Order: sequence, then C-alpha cells, then structure tokens
Amino acid sequence: MKAVCVFCGSSAGSQPAYLDSARRVGATLARAGIALVYGGASVGTMGAVADAALEAGGHVIGIIPRALAHKEIAHYGLPDLRVVGSMHERKALMAELSDAFIALPGGMGTLEELCEMLTWGQLGLHAKPCGLLNVLDYYSPLAAFFDHAVEHGFLRAEHRDMILVDDGVDSLLARMRNYVPPVVPKWIVAAEA
Repeated sequence: MKAVCVFCGSSAGSQPAYLDSARRVGATLARAGIALVYGGASVGTMGAVADAALEAGGHVIGIIPRALAHKEIAHYGLPDLRVVGSMHERKALMAELSDAFIALPGGMGTLEELCEMLTWGQLGLHAKPCGLLNVLDYYSPLAAFFDHAVEHGFLRAEHRDMILVDDGVDSLLARMRNYVPPVVPKWIVAAEA
C-alpha cells in the first residue's frame, strides 16, 4: 500500500479518544511510509490526522471542494492541497489516489464516503480494502447493521466480509495488506418467474 484514504470528520467528537485515534492513524501511516489521502480540512479529526502525519514526516494529500475551502476550513499548511469543484470530484480523486480506505469515527459525510467506496467494491469497480477503525465500539452498531442486512437478504456474506472492522490501527493495516477481494460473478440475482 502506497496511499491510504482516511475518511473522518470536521468535528472532534465527544470523546478525547477520537482525536487520539486520528493522530495515531496519521503518525502510523507516516512511519510506515504510506501517504495519507484525506478531505483537506484543518479542523476536527481531519485536521488531527493530517497534522500527526505531517509531524511524523509523512506525505499528505488533502482534497477539498472549493465551497468548503472558502469557508476557511482548508488546511493551507499542506504541501499538497487539491481544491476541486465538487464533492463528487473529491471522492473520485480520493479513490484514484488511494490503495485502501479507512473510516474513523465520523458523521454522515464519513459514512457516505465509506459506503460509496464499499458499493464500488461490491460492483467490482475497484478491489481495494475498506476498513472501520472501531474506536470505543463506535462502529459496532454499523457492523451489526451489515450483519442484519445479510440475514435479511440485502447483502451477500461475501460483500459483508469486504468490511474490515478492527479497534487497532496496526492490526487493521495488517488485515488490509492481506485483503483478498471477493470473487462474486454476479451480484444481482434475477427473480425467478
């Protein structure tokens, strides 16, 4: 893995562990020689992951839509800040530049970005690992939902297995390095007449 995209929030969250985990991810990626690709903001867990990676000597690529950059949340201390026209362009460029995706605790935007990458993987548009860093069991309810979707026939077990859930940065990265995408010849099954 040469570059990992980290989806995270413009908020710091309600627990100190959320910022701490973002800093740990940034520093860990930098020490491993893995570039950080992220949303380009200077605030919340986004700012924390970027600052920690920079402090540890890592390469950081921030990608932010022009509308958000103008609200003065862009991280202008980045040597590689890319301002794009829309959220769609942001996600497309993140996907293009990254070999894997990690979601830190976050809100709707974090979840939306992760789910889009999971969907693209399910459709076979990429074969890159997607992981949830389960800080303080933040993502346990989401993991349970995915299990529920399998139980009710809306998600194949093979596609559920694409979602790597771990509470440790190093162990999650190790699992991502060993990730093998599912081989499912046809993801939509036609109804029988």
